[in-house]
This record gives sequence, C-alpha cells and structure tokens, in this order.
Amino acid sequence: MRALRKKRAFPPAAKLLPRLGIFQTPTGFHGGIDPDELNRLGLDAGKILDFSVNINPFGPAPGVAAVLANVPLDRYPDPEAGILRRALAAQLNVSPGKILAGNGVSELIWLVALTFLGPGSRVMIVGPTYSEYARASSLMEASVTTVLARPDDDFMVRADQFLHTLRRFRPRVVFLCNPNNPTGAFLNPEQIAVWARKFPGTLFVVDEAYWGFIPELCSRSAFGGDFLNAKSKQGIDNLLLLRSMTKDLGLAGLRLGYAIGSAEVIGWLSRARPPWSVNALAQAAGVEALRYAACYQDSLKMLLQAKVDLVRGLTNLGCKPVPSAVPFFLLPVGNGAAFRHSLLQKNILVRDGASFGLPQHVRIGTRRPEDNARLLAVLGEVAHAG
Repeated sequence: MRALRKKRAFPPAAKLLPRLGIFQTPTGFHGGIDPDELNRLGLDAGKILDFSVNINPFGPAPGVAAVLANVPLDRYPDPEAGILRRALAAQLNVSPGKILAGNGVSELIWLVALTFLGPGSRVMIVGPTYSEYARASSLMEASVTTVLARPDDDFMVRADQFLHTLRRFRPRVVFLCNPNNPTGAFLNPEQIAVWARKFPGTLFVVDEAYWGFIPELCSRSAFGGDFLNAKSKQGIDNLLLLRSMTKDLGLAGLRLGYAIGSAEVIGWLSRARPPWSVNALAQAAGVEALRYAACYQDSLKMLLQAKVDLVRGLTNLGCKPVPSAVPFFLLPVGNGAAFRHSLLQKNILVRDGASFGLPQHVRIGTRRPEDNARLLAVLGEVAHAG
C-alpha cells in the first residue's frame, strides 16, 4: 500500500488590500440633510429649511408625479434610455448618438475617469469646485492639478493663468464647471472653445449642471450652434458637455443627467457605463419634464427674483454675498462650520464651505420667498443680539 502523500501546505494568503487609488480617494461630502446628524442633535428633519442644496424649490412640473404612478416596477428599464435620448436630441437638434443618459451628472463624471484616466494621467480642475472631479480622478490614480480662482477676482477664472497651466501640463482631461459650483462664476463659453481647439489631445469636460437655471444662458453653451447643429461639420470633438435634469427640473431624488459629445466619445463612455444605470422612474420623469418647458421657465424666473430679494436682504444686514450668475452664492462669515451649526440649531441648514477649501464661507441656495424671509429674520436676530 502506498504511503499517503503529505498535502502540500500553501503559504498563508497575503493581506487583502484594495488598489492604491482607493487610499488616494478622499471621502465625498455634499450638501443636503444628514439624518444621523439631526438625530444626534434631536432635530426633526421635516422642520429643516434646507438652503444647502442647489435645486428648484418649486419642485417638478405637475404632470411628472402622475407619470411615475404608471411606470411598471416589475420590468427592467431600457438600458439605452432610448425614448429620453430621442426627446433630448429633438430638443437640442443633435443626433441621439451624441447623447448619453446617466444616473445624475456625478455618474457621468466617474465614467469620464473610468474611460480616459489611468495611473499618472494628468488632470486639470478649475477650482474651488465640486469635489467629485478630484475624487473620480484620484480613484484612477491620476495626477490632479487645480487652478484656483481667487476671492479677490470674485472667483472668476483668469484666462492667462489657465492657458499657462494648460501649456505647462498638457493634461489628458480638464474638468470645468460652468456656471461654477460653489462660486456661481460664469466663464464665456467661447473662451472654452478656443482652449479646446488649441489642445485637441485634451478632453474638456464642461459641467453645465446649473446652466438651466439662467434663461439667458440657454443660448450660451460651451458648444454653441456649430456643435449642437446635427448638420455642422465644425464640431469640437474634444468637448464633452454634462447637464443635470435633477436640479432645475426638481428631480433630485431620482438622479438624472446627460452628456453631449461626439459620437465617438459618447460610444467610449457607453462601454464603461454600468448596465441599467438610469432607472425606469427617472427615464419617465425626464421625458415628461421636457414637455413642461414653459412651466419650468416661470418657476425659474420666480427663483431668480427671489435670489435678488434675498441678496438685497442680506446686504441690508451688513453681509457681503459674492456675486453669482445663478440662484446660489457664497457668503463670507468668518467661520463657516460655526455659522452652519448656529443656524442648524434654529432649523436652518446652509452648506459649510470647508469641503470646497473655503472654510470662511457658507454656500446658500435660494428657496421660496417665505423661506428666504425666515432666514433673513433669523440672521437679523443674530445681528441684533450681537
């Protein structure tokens, strides 16, 4: 009888670790109500006036809720969001092949990183701005350079400084939010197009998530008529435009956005997209919301007037809101975290600017006039007590 062979002992497995990009990726922090924080403070979420988010406070168009009630929940959504993309294409006068629907602009930002970035890829970001550009880039182990606009310039981008940095680093991807979050600064889109033509090997990702808030901006996009016209032969292939359908259309809970770009770039992004990333409810709501353009224009006009009144009220209290092209704006307060905490105790939530690298500021998103009046009254009480 053969002697039983000893089983070969394998060495113990090495410690399980994620790839390096995970350690380089900061934790995300965004506005909105944090239920855990409210529980700790003994506050009721239903009583909080949330000025920390940048959304249409008048909510979605009246027909959207009715459409959602009829969406079959036992069927998979269209993975290509075909009806929505065709509706957008008709509105924008582009081919559906130049549009990609996504689970909010944030997913589209991450798809850009997955598609175009890798270890050592150079990325330029115009800041201070939305943190997801840097987070997604860091996950892919890219090298990130941020060109900071200065408070002394009302956070407007200096074209000469930006062009110098472009020439120096020759980045693979540039992320630029226009109008910018959190500063509300708006950069002439013709300038962006000039840069894109000068650097054809760089993908310029222009995040126009807040473009829809300003009616006069609706004819001023980074692409202009030449790119958006389906028959144009003068398109800029290295421009990618990102737009939200959740902020100005009041659909933040559903998460919906889209990208416009060359058919080639859109095709590449589609390869990196998770299946069924846009759920059936979001697709149906987006299609229905597009039918209510006049309704949304009316609510956004009311919001812009509410912002004018709010800024005037803050100025009368001795505050100095930073000029902004959109209904949200920065407010210098000295200590943003302390200011936020004091207002939260009074059931008012604003956005601490620390995550933007602006710890002396808070960001305020305009709400309905009666809510804005409450904010001004509370700040007036504080000022009077001081």
